[in-house]
Amino acid sequence: MSVAGLRRAARESVSGLPREFWWLWTSTLVNRLGAFVATFMALYLTLDRGYSASYAGLVAALHGLGGVVSSLGAGVMTDRLGRRPTMLIAQTSTAVSVAVLGFMVHPVAIAAVAFVVGMASNASRPAVQAMMADIVRPEDRVRAFSLNYWAINLGFAVSSAGAGFVAEYSYLAGFLGEAAMTLVCAFVVFMKVPESRPEKAAPTGHAVTGADEVRLSTVLRDGRFMSVVGLSFVIALIFQQGYVGLPVAMGTDGFSSSDFGTAVAVNGVLIVVLQIPVTRFIQHRDPRRLLIVSSLLAGYGFGLTAFAGSVAVYALTICVWTVAEIVNSPVQTGLVVRLSPAQGRGRYQGMYTMSWSAAALVAPLMSGVVIDRFGAQWLWGTCAVLGTGAALGYWLLMRNLPGEDGAAASEGSRVAESGRTVTESGRGAGDAVPVGPGADADAGRGPAV
Repeated sequence: MSVAGLRRAARESVSGLPREFWWLWTSTLVNRLGAFVATFMALYLTLDRGYSASYAGLVAALHGLGGVVSSLGAGVMTDRLGRRPTMLIAQTSTAVSVAVLGFMVHPVAIAAVAFVVGMASNASRPAVQAMMADIVRPEDRVRAFSLNYWAINLGFAVSSAGAGFVAEYSYLAGFLGEAAMTLVCAFVVFMKVPESRPEKAAPTGHAVTGADEVRLSTVLRDGRFMSVVGLSFVIALIFQQGYVGLPVAMGTDGFSSSDFGTAVAVNGVLIVVLQIPVTRFIQHRDPRRLLIVSSLLAGYGFGLTAFAGSVAVYALTICVWTVAEIVNSPVQTGLVVRLSPAQGRGRYQGMYTMSWSAAALVAPLMSGVVIDRFGAQWLWGTCAVLGTGAALGYWLLMRNLPGEDGAAASEGSRVAESGRTVTESGRGAGDAVPVGPGADADAGRGPAV
């Protein structure tokens, strides 16, 4: 492709999205640039504080448990209070708790504050995803979610390198630096991001929210959506092995931590390089096939790890499951939005977010038990089985999913069964999405791809 062609492709990848999306994108990038706790918490506890690896694992588990606990609560807040207030509360709480964590020395205090950090840092995710769904047109959502995922990985790649240098100087500086960057995110949201929660016009002419129409019990009774949540948990469980099972397995095989760092760096580099061009390739393709193929690539990408005997082969297997990650993440997020009624997006996104938080909690336990009792080869074989099962699940779940023309009607009947009346576009009668100047209104609830 010529230079002119590359420039045109880049413009097409980022054009047509509302300004509010780009402020959210900027907030995400700044937040990930400041990521320190998630990257260096284990090293901080074992090397700087002198605690055992078991204690470091307990703290990591409590951090993940905090995310599980906050997912549903943050989803309810997103629908009741609004997207913007939820993000501001979550980001401010994260900044304060991260700063406090840097000063904790007692093991019980560290564990307790780490749990709070996990709750606070995870609480903004349902609000961010719901707001993106509010302000981005259905046909652009997969592209928008891909760009946001790209920002997450770009920020994480830069912060990982930078945080290493900061840690050599002072771990406390890393904690305070992350707190400061998170406050910058909150400032960006406060100054530039307007509320986008859909509102329903009451018969009296006053605008009232329709959040009470969708409850957590409504989400739990939504069989198709809960099936997506279950499949998301399985996929997340597979991907988590790249950060919990893979380093243990490579260490058991005699490879050093630098060998693991070299191999896993391929994941971040590929995501940064390929996320946008792959998104251009998949955004108008059948989500059914994309989810099935990505599930198989994830399962068998990790399954091939059983045959790895060198850093190069490990890196090759990482290439396979990284492609699966690039495809699966935006397509699955788009499917979640497609199945979520506008008035309940916070609760639906909270339930979806919980599946990933739960996987982050279960994956270390799963990899440890399997490797200790049966060996690493059984772990990779289990990943292959899980990937195959997820692919079959997506095939069964989506074989009757309507196409673009029938999506709105299908959602209308699905929501009506839960006691709500929606228009053909998927919103309650009279609903409107307040968006800022220059933003594109949501033109309907067609497929996300």
